[in-house]
Amino acid sequence: MPPCFDCLSFQTIRRAVCRIVWAVLVLSGGWFPFSAYAQQDVAFMQYHQVETQWNPAAVGRSPQLTVNAALQTHAAGFENAGSTMWAGADMAFAMGTTRHGVGAMFLNDAIGLFSHKRFALQYAYHQKLYGGTLSVGLQADMLQEEIDGTKADLADGNDPAFPSAKLTGSAFDLSAGAGYTRRSLHLGISMLRLTAPTVLLGESNDLEVKSLLNFSGGYNIKLNHPFYTITPSAMLRTDFTDYRLDLTLRGQYEFEKRKLSAGLNYAPGRSVGLFVGGTFRGIDLSYGYEANTAGLGLSAGQHEITLTYRLNLDLGKKGRNLHKSVRWL
Repeated sequence: MPPCFDCLSFQTIRRAVCRIVWAVLVLSGGWFPFSAYAQQDVAFMQYHQVETQWNPAAVGRSPQLTVNAALQTHAAGFENAGSTMWAGADMAFAMGTTRHGVGAMFLNDAIGLFSHKRFALQYAYHQKLYGGTLSVGLQADMLQEEIDGTKADLADGNDPAFPSAKLTGSAFDLSAGAGYTRRSLHLGISMLRLTAPTVLLGESNDLEVKSLLNFSGGYNIKLNHPFYTITPSAMLRTDFTDYRLDLTLRGQYEFEKRKLSAGLNYAPGRSVGLFVGGTFRGIDLSYGYEANTAGLGLSAGQHEITLTYRLNLDLGKKGRNLHKSVRWL
């Protein structure tokens, strides 16, 4: 039974947040180094809105056809700072008494001379376990890396450290993930780029692609008023050299087809962020701004927009596939 408003206090919420953060850190084994996080993959501040981007086990969790998209700009106000675009779609299906999910996604991450693209096909298996649902997923990735040397503005045009032409290379890779949901609790873990391939760029250049390990945890706290929910959550990302920890607190109002949400995000040693969203004409839309607390400063932050659309599927059996949209976090 979820906690009621009469039993809630600041200490109750604080304990919930601490337990989630502690669970994420314990899952990580405590081995990650305390240094600034430098990643080869984008870190969306609103990770809870784009879970299939970093965990294939999340595909097919909703009975509806789900289409997601996200756009993140980098270092606002800086030239050639770049941006990241991600889009994905997934759906659930049943085989006998078993539940499955399939999906596809595309990511384009560009900054300066560098561009990273990823196309992936995803599969997940969902199994009831101990009053909740255990999900395991696998993802087949096609990576493409690019360096555009024609954009380089060098004092010495013959510097051998920089290519003078546009170089591209590609490689196949695999990713895997798992998740567990039980009532209001949600946990997730994934490993992106399992094979850590080396991508050849031209004849004399290569790029080492690092694996990325992700942990997440969240808990929905239902207040006495049935339309309001508070959700503390945390996510840890690490490439075994550096790390990023996100601590998030979200509030949500939901009644019939109307939904409003807002929240705070804090990444220690990196940034603070705000986000707000709602449902408009059946589309979940959210905007966030992440301000740097170190390095480039508060004004050179990142703008982020996420979008989710769900469509009920009619596979020929009346009433069989009419479902209410489900949010797990």
